[in-house]
Order: sequence, then structure tokens, then C-alpha cells
Amino acid sequence: MRRLNPTLSPLYAQKPPTPKMLVRFSSAANCALTSSDHNQDHLIFVPNPLVFHLGGRRNPLGLSFPRKKKFSMLRSPSRVRSSIKEDGISSSDGEQDLPIHGVSNTVVGVLGGGQLGRMLCQAASKMAIKVATLDPLENCPASALSYEHVVGSFNDGDAIREFAKRCGVLTVEIEHVDAVTLELLEQQGIDCQPKASTIKIIQDKYLQKVHFSQHGIPLPDFVQIDDLTTLEKAGDLFGYPLMIKSKRLAYDGRGNAVAYNKEELPSVVTSLGGFAHGLYVERWTPFLKELSVIVARSRDGSLSCYSVVETIHKDNICHIVESPANVSEEVKILANDVAQKAIGSLEGAGVFAVELFLTKDGQVLLNEVAPRPHNSGHHTIESCYTSQYEQHLRAVLGLPLGDPSMKVPAAIMYNILGEDKGETGFYLAHQLIKRALNISGATVHWYDKPEIRKQRKMGHITIVGPSRNAVKARLNKLLQRDTIESSKLVTPCVAIIMGSDSDLPTMKDAAEVLETFGVPFELTIVSAHRTPERMYSFALSAKERGIQVIIAGAGGAAHLPGMVASLTPLPVIGVPIKTSSMSGVDSLLSIVQMPKGIPVATVAIGNAANAALLAVRMLASADADLWARWDKSFPKISEKRRFSGSNPIRLICFGLVHDYDGLGSLPYMERLRCSIEMEPRTLNVEQLNNAREAAMDVVQEKEPIEASIIFTEGKKAVLTMREMEKKIERQNQFHKLVEIKEALEVPNTSGDYPCSPNNSEESPDDNTRKEPLSSPF
Repeated sequence: MRRLNPTLSPLYAQKPPTPKMLVRFSSAANCALTSSDHNQDHLIFVPNPLVFHLGGRRNPLGLSFPRKKKFSMLRSPSRVRSSIKEDGISSSDGEQDLPIHGVSNTVVGVLGGGQLGRMLCQAASKMAIKVATLDPLENCPASALSYEHVVGSFNDGDAIREFAKRCGVLTVEIEHVDAVTLELLEQQGIDCQPKASTIKIIQDKYLQKVHFSQHGIPLPDFVQIDDLTTLEKAGDLFGYPLMIKSKRLAYDGRGNAVAYNKEELPSVVTSLGGFAHGLYVERWTPFLKELSVIVARSRDGSLSCYSVVETIHKDNICHIVESPANVSEEVKILANDVAQKAIGSLEGAGVFAVELFLTKDGQVLLNEVAPRPHNSGHHTIESCYTSQYEQHLRAVLGLPLGDPSMKVPAAIMYNILGEDKGETGFYLAHQLIKRALNISGATVHWYDKPEIRKQRKMGHITIVGPSRNAVKARLNKLLQRDTIESSKLVTPCVAIIMGSDSDLPTMKDAAEVLETFGVPFELTIVSAHRTPERMYSFALSAKERGIQVIIAGAGGAAHLPGMVASLTPLPVIGVPIKTSSMSGVDSLLSIVQMPKGIPVATVAIGNAANAALLAVRMLASADADLWARWDKSFPKISEKRRFSGSNPIRLICFGLVHDYDGLGSLPYMERLRCSIEMEPRTLNVEQLNNAREAAMDVVQEKEPIEASIIFTEGKKAVLTMREMEKKIERQNQFHKLVEIKEALEVPNTSGDYPCSPNNSEESPDDNTRKEPLSSPF
């Protein structure tokens, strides 16, 4: 670094010495030493003067002092600085002759001191690995945690060469470094991981695309452009919208722009700095999801992959990362194959991030690669046995790679992006952090950047939990999302299935129990006989969609629970449905006689509530929050009863809709959030039909294939529309009987009482109570 730190400028006011580097040592015991050599003043801070041996030989700082030289001791400021001569020796010199104390004696030099460098230092501290960082900013995020921080540009060849002398191995936390200098250093024997050739390929995104296409890796179509003519030809070839990208220095949405028609091309090119800046074009990719795979590569070339994650972007910046991704096993395998093939084509050790597109037709296309730890891998600190940062250190040091598998069922990472600049931005970020500290399973990472501005990454929050639903619910709480909106984002973990809607009055009890405990579920019709293909698709995809338990209603031959259990590894609970022929005994016997190897649990005939309670217990075994809810509000499920006429009757609507995100065009039953209360004593068929029409109007937005209406009194009785009409008919008959009874109880003027069959032995003073008529409700 040729430019000295301004805080030291008074010491060099007369004549700056030869090129020096500002170094910050991370140590609790820091002292300042001033040399009496007035021809060339130096301000030197060493980590521990008590063990720093100064003799008549050259010391690790590259300075020569006479034996027993007296030094004045000054109290150090908050950080320690020293100027290092150009001929300073490497801290790793002679390392081969020394025994290894701990994990490694090698100093890892990191080009860049941002948040990735900071988290590398955090991982290194657990194993007492020394990490030195080179960054232009004195107070960069990594500077407070690094063993040694050097202020200098990672694009300055001289600074990198000087920095390399202090390190046993060089690596990067940002790819926009001086790769030419790294290449020259490699030729001189300096250990760089990953290799300079890899950095050069990835720095130029067009060159990156060419490289991967030559290795047969699936990519969106792309072409280089040099002027407006070639750009217009690309537009004619690929169509619009057209993605135009900068070849270099493009990240977090910077350097990318979209032209929606031919007329926009000149202005888009101008916004990217013109053709001289170096541009290329990609065919627009209409993807379903953006995925990412973190791949670790050891020095011997072996590869280790982390779980496939889904990245959700906001304004082209990574906003949320969900791990594992909610995609099919086939997609995960395909994503891992693409990622491993891409990293296998590069050179050097370390952690790489492979960003991917999942298209509508099921293809997985490579978007780009980062030769370093990545935003999509932040969650691994809390969710995996070996974080991506520890893994990177292991790889570049030649240590065995760690276990990349997840140690929790689910994790979600939320980037803390600046919402405003200045103190307002810091205040808003602090409010978010305060809420996060009150959420179970949440960990806050603050990067300690001195300046905040809109969309700048200031930190992140990782939430781990027992299920995808649990971590999403906690994130919704963190973000204070509306309850209805958040409910749409929660993935069901229990599936209630049945052969036809005639089973709904029985299976509705299971839904009520799950609602009581706040367990998200889906309710759908799947017939083993009428729609076997749908049943097959449902069972195979259930686990990948986040379902953990299946409750299957079974009537008659009861094939549904067993056939579903044979197709999925998930636990299946069969509910025997009472039938007209054998009152459900046939269903029960069919379930309990499943062959060995296809386990299906069961409950009493028609007892769907118990099936749901069993499902809740199974889920609660891995969910502390659910256990707490169980202990607090264990429901006393009683048998269904008829309407008493004292509580309001509630209309609830279910509809068969399409789930485009989960199963393509596969329909499933969903509660359509329509509830209408009616007064039972005055209810008639006309009011019933009006309520039904009102319900249909409410649920039109969902565009259900068909809808079913049920009626409840509180959470006890469940009736279909047809049954409700019959009840109203009986209610009308009951009212007529009441009117007749009241007429019979009114005495006539003759003193005769028509209620007495014999019209002789009863008097008006007889107080004998008569049994009241029982209401059909």
C-alpha cells in the first residue's frame, strides 16, 4: 500500500519512508515502541512486548535494533498499528521446522475484509487459526476480529505481494482482486487457493459462461456484443425481454439491466457504462425458483456439497434463503450434479457457491459461480455441523473436510438490508434486531459497518427450527406480517386425505384438532380407485412438499391408507369410515391387516380426532414449541352432538383448488376462509341458500373447481348442506308439533280437555308435568 493511513500522517510529514503497510494486530496486550532513529521515524505496535525478542538480528518486523536497546513504552489506542518494511519476512518462514501447535501454524491471508472475511475470522478463532486480512478500509468488518489487519488495496499488486510475505496461504473473500499478481505469485511458489486461473475465469462473467459451456454445463443462451448492431441482432435472436450484463464487477444486481423492447436498448447500454465497459447478452430465463448449492473442494479435488437452498431476491439482492429448498428429490439431485460438474472444472481448494435457475420445464441451469463463501451459505453457521466458513479454512489449509449435513430440520436466513441512510437506518435495523432477540431459534449477525445506506447488507438473522413451517412462522413474527398473509406462506406439515367428500363430516374432526394446536395442514380428496394417478402423484411428492404426517380416511375396502403408505416414507394414520354395509368394521380390518413392511397406524372407527392428536404428538416430539402448546391446551375431544339450538350455526366452506407451487395442476381441498353465522331458532331453507350464495361469492377469488359447505355449532357438530336441509325440514315439523301442543294445552270454555283421550278424569288443576317434545337440534 503506497498511501499511508491519515491517522499516522504527522509522523511522516517530512519525508515518507519507502512503501509501507499499515498493520493492525489483534491482541489484548498492546504497546507502542518508538525508535530513537530520527532519520526515519517509525511508529511500531507489537502484540506482546514481553515476549518480543529484540536483539542484534533481524526480527519478524524486518527492523534491526542493537542489543538491549531501550524503548519508550506508550499506551496503545484501541487498535494496534505498525509500519512494516518492504523486506519483512513471512510469518510462516521456518514453519516446517516447528512443531504444529493446535490445528495449524499457517497464517491464512484473506484478500478482502468485508462480512465474509469477518465470519471467516470467527470460524478461525474456534480453532485458533491465524487469519490476516487485506482491505482498503481500516475499519472494515473483519478488522476487529482478524489476527492481523493490513490496510491496502486487494487490487494493488505491490500491496498483495507485501501481504503475501506475511502469510502461508492466500485466499479471497471477494473475487474482484488482482488476479494477474496472484498468477505471478503462484509462479514464485506462493500458495493461492483457489488458483489464480479460477479467479480469472470467474471475474469475467462472459469468460465464465464460455468456460462452463465448454464443459457441457447447462446455461441460458448467451452472446457477446460489441456495438448496437450486434445488440439488436441478439434481441432478434433471443427476443424480449432481453438481459444485458456487464462482464466484470457485477454483483448484487449491479451491472445487470433488462431491455423490454428494441427502443430501450440504447438507454440500457448507457446505464451500464457503454459498450467499452464490456457487455454480453443472455436469453431471458423465466424461472420458477432460484437455487444455490455450496460446494467445498479439497486440495486433492474431492467435492462435498451442502443442502440445496432456495434464494429469494428483493430488488436483485438476496433477501431470504430457505434451507433445505422446497423442491423434489429429483431437482436436488440435478442441482447437485450441475454444481459438482461446474466446480470440478475449476482449479484450487476452497468453498464455492453455485447459483442456479429452476425452470418451468424442470431444467436446472447454471447462473453464476462465486469462488468463496457466499450469502446463500450464511445459515450453515447455525444449521450445519460444519459451517461454510470453517469448511473454507479446512479446504485451503489442506485439512479434512467437515460434515456439511444439516443438524436441524430447517433453517431460514434473512438479510438485514439498510432501509434508510444515517441514524434513521440504524434505528430501523435496531428495531428488527430487538424483535429477533425475542424469537426462539434466531441468531443475529451484525457486521459492524460504520455507514448504512439503502439496500446495503448490514447483517443477517438465521432462524433454525424443527420444520419449514416453524421457521417460516417465526420469520413472519419477526417481520410482523399480517396473519392472513403469513398463513399463505406456511407450508402444511399434515395432509388429511379421503376418498370422497362424503367422508368430510368425519375427517373434519381431524382438521379441527390441528387448528386447535396451530398445526398447518392441507385437506384434499384422493381416491385410490377413481383417481389412482392423482393418488400416486400425491404420495410421491408429499415429503418434498414438507408434509410430515398423512391422515387417510378409509371406507369400504380401505385401500387408500395402505396404498399411500406403500408409496411414501411418511407415517400414515388410517381412519376407518363408518359404512352402511358393515359400519366401518370392514375398513378397520383392512387397515390392520396391511402386509409386513407397509406400516399403517389406525384409530377407532370414525375417530379422526384421535388420528390428529396422534399426529400432533408425533410432530411435537421434534418441536419444543408444539410440546408447550400440547401441555398448555390439551383439548378434550368429545363425541359429536346434534345442534342444541343455543349456539349460533356457522357455515364453513371448503373448495377443491389447484396448487401451482407444489403439485403443478394437481387439485387439493383447502379451507376457503369463509365463515357465516346464523341464528338456529329462526333458520329456514331460504336463509340457508342465501348463506350458500354469499359463501360462493366470497371464495370466487380462489376459483375452486368445486366447493363443499359444512355447518358447525361451535366445534362440535358437522353437517353437510344436504343434512342441514333435512334438519331444517325436521325443525319445521317440530315447530308444527309445538303449535299443536300449545293449542291442545289451552282450556276451552266448556271445561273439556281434548288432551285427555277419555275426556273425563283430568281437571284444570292437575299439575302433572308432561314430557316436553325434544328438538331435532
